[in-house]
Amino acid sequence: MLHHVLLEVSDLDRSGTFFDSMLAPLGWRRHFDEDLTIGWGIAKPVFFVAAHHEPKPGFGLLSFSGLGIVAVKAAWENGMKSGGTNVSEPGERRSHGSGSYSAFLKDPDGYEIEITIGTD
Repeated sequence: MLHHVLLEVSDLDRSGTFFDSMLAPLGWRRHFDEDLTIGWGIAKPVFFVAAHHEPKPGFGLLSFSGLGIVAVKAAWENGMKSGGTNVSEPGERRSHGSGSYSAFLKDPDGYEIEITIGTD
């Protein structure tokens, strides 16, 4: 079972603002905020960012579940307004199966993020 995920970021305040905004429509809130680390989750923190002067993004992507199309769109729009970069606007993803709907963006440090609803 996965316990938590932590990303190293170059600007903790900028990343905090980005993820506060992007995760709010998904029902996530900030549960942890200390000197060098911020954590979010629904009931407890499971996703963290930590200050690091030279982060090195390089893995595939992080995928967050949306509670519906409206939440996926709102999370993507909030992320874009908070410093994100578009990868793919919200829409159906037939290649992911019937009923799949998602959006993709990069956070200010270049990590790719998917917000999705679909056919688990």
